[in-house]
Amino acid sequence: MTIETVADGIPFLVGRISFGVVLALMGLNHFTGLGGMSGYAAAKGVPAPRLAVAASGVALAGGGLSIAFGIYPLVGAAVLALFFLAVTPVMHDFWTVEDPERRQSELTDFMKNVTLFGAALVFLAVADTAWPYALGVGL
Repeated sequence: MTIETVADGIPFLVGRISFGVVLALMGLNHFTGLGGMSGYAAAKGVPAPRLAVAASGVALAGGGLSIAFGIYPLVGAAVLALFFLAVTPVMHDFWTVEDPERRQSELTDFMKNVTLFGAALVFLAVADTAWPYALGVGL
Protein backbone atom coordinates (compact mmCIF):
# COMPACT_ATOMS: atom_id res chain seq x y z
CA MET A 1 0.00 0.00 0.00
CA THR A 2 1.36 3.41 -0.94
CA ILE A 3 0.71 6.76 0.70
CA GLU A 4 -1.56 7.62 -2.22
CA THR A 5 -3.88 4.70 -1.45
CA VAL A 6 -4.06 5.65 2.23
CA ALA A 7 -6.00 8.78 1.30
CA ASP A 8 -8.44 6.68 -0.69
CA GLY A 9 -11.86 5.64 0.55
CA ILE A 10 -14.45 6.08 3.24
CA PRO A 11 -12.29 5.64 6.38
CA PHE A 12 -10.08 8.56 5.29
CA LEU A 13 -13.16 10.65 4.47
CA VAL A 14 -14.78 9.96 7.85
CA GLY A 15 -11.48 10.59 9.64
CA ARG A 16 -10.82 13.90 7.96
CA ILE A 17 -14.39 15.11 8.44
CA SER A 18 -14.46 14.20 12.14
CA PHE A 19 -11.00 15.71 12.72
CA GLY A 20 -11.78 18.87 10.79
CA VAL A 21 -15.25 19.49 12.20
CA VAL A 22 -14.11 19.03 15.79
CA LEU A 23 -11.28 21.53 15.26
CA ALA A 24 -13.64 23.97 13.52
CA LEU A 25 -15.98 23.77 16.52
CA MET A 26 -13.04 24.31 18.87
CA GLY A 27 -12.21 27.41 16.82
CA LEU A 28 -15.79 28.63 17.07
CA ASN A 29 -15.57 28.22 20.86
CA HIS A 30 -12.69 30.72 20.82
CA PHE A 31 -15.21 33.33 19.69
CA THR A 32 -18.19 32.31 21.83
CA GLY A 33 -15.93 32.13 24.90
CA LEU A 34 -13.62 35.00 23.95
CA GLY A 35 -13.78 36.68 27.35
CA GLY A 36 -12.93 33.63 29.43
CA MET A 37 -10.32 32.33 27.02
CA SER A 38 -8.69 35.76 26.84
CA GLY A 39 -8.43 35.83 30.62
CA TYR A 40 -6.82 32.39 30.63
CA ALA A 41 -4.38 33.45 27.90
CA ALA A 42 -3.53 36.61 29.86
CA ALA A 43 -2.85 34.50 32.95
CA LYS A 44 -0.43 32.41 30.86
CA GLY A 45 1.42 35.59 29.84
CA VAL A 46 0.24 35.68 26.24
CA PRO A 47 0.66 39.18 24.77
CA ALA A 48 -2.54 40.77 23.36
CA PRO A 49 -4.59 37.85 24.68
CA ARG A 50 -7.89 38.85 23.08
CA LEU A 51 -6.28 39.13 19.66
CA ALA A 52 -4.34 35.89 20.21
CA VAL A 53 -7.51 33.99 21.12
CA ALA A 54 -9.35 35.38 18.09
CA ALA A 55 -6.41 34.55 15.78
CA SER A 56 -6.17 31.04 17.18
CA GLY A 57 -9.92 30.63 16.64
CA VAL A 58 -9.47 31.57 12.99
CA ALA A 59 -6.56 29.11 12.67
CA LEU A 60 -8.54 26.25 14.21
CA ALA A 61 -11.77 26.95 12.33
CA GLY A 62 -10.08 27.63 9.01
CA GLY A 63 -7.66 24.73 9.27
CA GLY A 64 -10.39 22.37 10.42
CA LEU A 65 -12.76 23.29 7.61
CA SER A 66 -9.91 23.02 5.12
CA ILE A 67 -9.29 19.42 6.18
CA ALA A 68 -12.97 18.50 6.48
CA PHE A 69 -13.86 19.77 3.00
CA GLY A 70 -10.54 19.05 1.32
CA ILE A 71 -10.02 22.67 0.30
CA TYR A 72 -6.31 23.53 0.19
CA PRO A 73 -5.48 20.75 2.66
CA LEU A 74 -1.74 21.50 2.56
CA VAL A 75 -2.39 25.01 3.85
CA GLY A 76 -4.96 23.86 6.41
CA ALA A 77 -2.78 21.06 7.77
CA ALA A 78 0.26 23.34 7.95
CA VAL A 79 -1.70 26.02 9.83
CA LEU A 80 -2.99 23.44 12.30
CA ALA A 81 0.43 21.84 12.83
CA LEU A 82 2.04 25.24 13.44
CA PHE A 83 -0.80 26.23 15.76
CA PHE A 84 -0.41 23.14 17.94
CA LEU A 85 3.38 23.35 17.88
CA ALA A 86 3.34 26.96 19.11
CA VAL A 87 0.37 26.92 21.47
CA THR A 88 0.72 23.61 23.28
CA PRO A 89 3.84 24.29 25.41
CA VAL A 90 2.69 27.84 26.22
CA MET A 91 -0.90 27.15 27.19
CA HIS A 92 -0.51 23.72 28.77
CA ASP A 93 2.78 23.97 30.64
CA PHE A 94 1.90 21.26 33.17
CA TRP A 95 5.50 21.11 34.41
CA THR A 96 5.11 24.56 36.02
CA VAL A 97 1.88 23.78 37.90
CA GLU A 98 2.08 22.81 41.56
CA ASP A 99 -1.57 21.98 42.29
CA PRO A 100 -1.96 18.25 41.48
CA GLU A 101 -5.48 18.59 40.02
CA ARG A 102 -4.54 21.52 37.81
CA ARG A 103 -1.32 19.79 36.78
CA GLN A 104 -3.29 16.70 35.72
CA SER A 105 -5.73 18.86 33.76
CA GLU A 106 -2.88 20.68 31.99
CA LEU A 107 -1.13 17.36 31.27
CA THR A 108 -4.31 15.96 29.74
CA ASP A 109 -4.74 19.05 27.55
CA PHE A 110 -1.04 18.93 26.61
CA MET A 111 -1.33 15.29 25.53
CA LYS A 112 -4.55 16.01 23.61
CA ASN A 113 -2.80 18.79 21.71
CA VAL A 114 0.23 16.61 20.97
CA THR A 115 -2.13 14.02 19.51
CA LEU A 116 -3.85 16.66 17.38
CA PHE A 117 -0.42 17.94 16.28
CA GLY A 118 0.47 14.41 15.17
CA ALA A 119 -2.78 14.06 13.24
CA ALA A 120 -2.18 17.42 11.54
CA LEU A 121 1.26 16.15 10.47
CA VAL A 122 -0.34 13.02 9.00
CA PHE A 123 -2.76 15.17 6.98
CA LEU A 124 0.20 17.30 5.93
CA ALA A 125 2.00 14.18 4.71
CA VAL A 126 -0.91 13.16 2.45
CA ALA A 127 -2.02 16.66 1.46
CA ASP A 128 -0.61 16.34 -2.05
CA THR A 129 -2.54 13.14 -2.82
CA ALA A 130 -6.03 12.98 -4.30
CA TRP A 131 -8.65 13.13 -1.55
CA PRO A 132 -11.98 11.43 -2.23
CA TYR A 133 -15.01 13.72 -2.12
CA ALA A 134 -12.85 16.84 -1.72
CA LEU A 135 -14.49 20.14 -2.64
CA GLY A 136 -11.25 21.85 -3.55
CA VAL A 137 -7.83 21.21 -4.89
CA GLY A 138 -4.57 20.55 -3.11
CA LEU A 139 -1.97 23.24 -2.78
